[in-house]
Amino acid sequence: MWPFKMAWRDSRGSRGRLVLFVSSMVLGIAALVAIHSFGLSLRRAVDEQAKTLLGADMSFESSRLFTPEVEAVIDSLGGEQSRRVSFQSMALFPRTMQTRLATVRAIEGAYPYYGEVETEPAEAAGAYLREQGALVDAGLMEQFGLAVGDSVRIGRRSYRVAGRLIKTPREANAVMLFSPRIYIPLEGLDAELLAQGSRADYEVYFRFPEGADVERTARDIKPFIEANKIGIDTVEEIRGNWDEGLTNLYRFLSLVGFVALLLGGLGVASAIHVYIQQRVASVAMLRCLGARQSGTVMIYFVQALAMGLVGSVIGIALGLGLQGLLPRLLVDVLPVSVPFVLSPLVIGLGLLVGVSVTVLFSIMPLVSLRRISPLMALRAGYEEGARRGPDPVNLLIGAFIAAVVAALAVVQAGDWRYGLAYAAGLGIVLGCLALVAWLITFAARRWPTGGWSYPWRQGLANLYRPHNQTRMLMLSLGFGAFIVVLLLLVQRTLLAQIEVADAEGRPNLVLFDIQPDQISGVREIVEGAGAPVLEVVPIVTMRLASVKGQSVEEMRKDSTADLSWALTREYRSSYRDRLNDSERLVAGAFVGAAADTSAAVPVSIEEDVAGELGVGLGDSLVFNVQGVPVETYVSSIRKVNWRRVSTNFFVVFPTGVLETAPQFQVLLTRTQNETEAARLQAALVERYPNVSAVDLSLVLSVFDSVFGRIAFIVRFMALFSIVTAVLVLIGAVTTSRVQRVGESMLLKTLGASRRTVFTIVAIEHALLGVFAALTGLVLAMAAAWALARFVFEAPFVMAPLVLAAAVAAVAALTVGVGLLNSRGIYEKPALAVLRAEV
Repeated sequence: MWPFKMAWRDSRGSRGRLVLFVSSMVLGIAALVAIHSFGLSLRRAVDEQAKTLLGADMSFESSRLFTPEVEAVIDSLGGEQSRRVSFQSMALFPRTMQTRLATVRAIEGAYPYYGEVETEPAEAAGAYLREQGALVDAGLMEQFGLAVGDSVRIGRRSYRVAGRLIKTPREANAVMLFSPRIYIPLEGLDAELLAQGSRADYEVYFRFPEGADVERTARDIKPFIEANKIGIDTVEEIRGNWDEGLTNLYRFLSLVGFVALLLGGLGVASAIHVYIQQRVASVAMLRCLGARQSGTVMIYFVQALAMGLVGSVIGIALGLGLQGLLPRLLVDVLPVSVPFVLSPLVIGLGLLVGVSVTVLFSIMPLVSLRRISPLMALRAGYEEGARRGPDPVNLLIGAFIAAVVAALAVVQAGDWRYGLAYAAGLGIVLGCLALVAWLITFAARRWPTGGWSYPWRQGLANLYRPHNQTRMLMLSLGFGAFIVVLLLLVQRTLLAQIEVADAEGRPNLVLFDIQPDQISGVREIVEGAGAPVLEVVPIVTMRLASVKGQSVEEMRKDSTADLSWALTREYRSSYRDRLNDSERLVAGAFVGAAADTSAAVPVSIEEDVAGELGVGLGDSLVFNVQGVPVETYVSSIRKVNWRRVSTNFFVVFPTGVLETAPQFQVLLTRTQNETEAARLQAALVERYPNVSAVDLSLVLSVFDSVFGRIAFIVRFMALFSIVTAVLVLIGAVTTSRVQRVGESMLLKTLGASRRTVFTIVAIEHALLGVFAALTGLVLAMAAAWALARFVFEAPFVMAPLVLAAAVAAVAALTVGVGLLNSRGIYEKPALAVLRAEV
């Protein structure tokens, strides 16, 4: 028990500082506990509420009417059935004469069978079908100032608004921001809305008797259903899909929390290192009194262990409190309500990780105690003159720490490739910060300061003096600046794409589902409203029938094959004689007109689709154009800028081939303001109710809103790293306070004024803050450029004001903490301090 007793006795007078040291670990542990508890609660909620995610036991979904053969299978399954037809349509509100593109759900039957459609008033969820009314998205009603009892026109039929639509199965709130939902009865639906060329999803939902083996039924009929190009969902599949998507979110949040934990570990390592340096004389005296190396190391190992336990307990308590906050932050993207769950497993994990990381990052400074000689107690200059080479044990410990950190990253990421890449990225950033710290001390030692004033010379010298804070502050502040600035630059890069898309002169209103005999009338309305017709594009729907001579139908029958989305999707293609300004050739030659329609037709294909299909120049493709096979070959491959507001397509045909195929038109125009756009859309709905309009200005503003929410969540998680960096800074500066007292008293004894002492402190911390911020900024810019170039494929946005503000903020924070910690030092009696030999 001797090491435990000595650890307790040695901590007297330093317990406040020890608690401050471990505070840097608290937020990292809190983040991990909160995220793990939230992830466990979310998985449990998804499992318990899986049926409400589907709203039924099983569903079929098709982009076309069910064939008689499929209808026969539906009838044979029995059970209770409901139908739903979903499509995009313009909604007109006669009282205000405002319009908006909405997703219309036409319902027949008692769907949903599980869960409920939440409305205001609550009885509207069941009354709207009986009363032939409508449920309108609450956000849309608020936007247009609508009230229950108003009417909404879908196509040529009007419906009384029976209630506000709050929440529905299968749809998160964020989805409704992009396309608000309107629920109406299927009975009496305007048939013109589902005319040839219109896009709609036809769904049937089943509820089977209790005890029915739904999964087995689905397996038995799945080959027939999928052969008819119909999607089939069961509760288990829905659960799996949501689990996969939510796991990605959970992993991301876990990795952000892991950053805070890692930064806290660095803070603990630096604090323990300085703390040990202040205990050198005590350790040497213990060695003189007969204590063994292992015994002295064990004293401070026990203190580190106690720090880990205290920090873990505080972090667990804080993390459990934060667990209730995360569902509120993510309420718009979660499909289910997430209750608070107290998990002993997560609490144990937090305790284990907290103690392990604290001890892990304390090992390297602790093992340095082995090299303290008993002569240090008798000859203060002994160790200074006895230079030793690098300790091989430190190299082994460093490798062990790196391996453990990499293993933790892999566990948090869930995929060893991403985990190792994440750990490697963190290692590169921390390595660069450590290298810059060494370069600063090296340069500061050799920098000519002949003409500088004394405070500037002393402030610069403090960067390389014994027990300097350069490396620790570079790692903590630089890493914190790197995380924050990287997130801000990525956000600016993405938001800049919205600004580019909404640039002057580009289309901001897209009219689609225009039938060939309606195009002249639509043109007349657009031009009559004073808006230009920028482009009219024909669109023909088709599917792939074969690729390089191999039938897609045969590929579907191979149950072992992993079919690409490019093989099974419906293509909406066009024909023209030129390239758009949003695309460029990467291979081959673009053919604008077909010379011989009896031979294979040359087509241009987008490069990503070409990669998915595994085709190159000259390879053959056969398209099923609404029942007519058309043989083609790849004459060119294009790279398309999908962020440009333009009519971009995966496949483009030459003119002279598809003109007689069933098709619809898309018209692009630009309005000057919201009033003009609303007037134009109202005129279109009045005359052509099947024509839909997408107001891109509104879509971009919604995207900006949704992205802002996501960015807030990311910044909230990054806050853990920022606050941890601040705690590390406070801990480091507080640790050096004793040494600062001695230095300040020496300066005071030699005649230095209060202003001189505080100027030296301010200069030292200002230099450290600026160097740390600049290094973090450079690394953040490099990482943001790489993400913009290789992940988002977007131009990198520099954001100089953000960078300047970050440098100023980090420097001001560092100086502020340094000066705050130095308060009261100058007032101490010099004689008492010097006699204490601190």
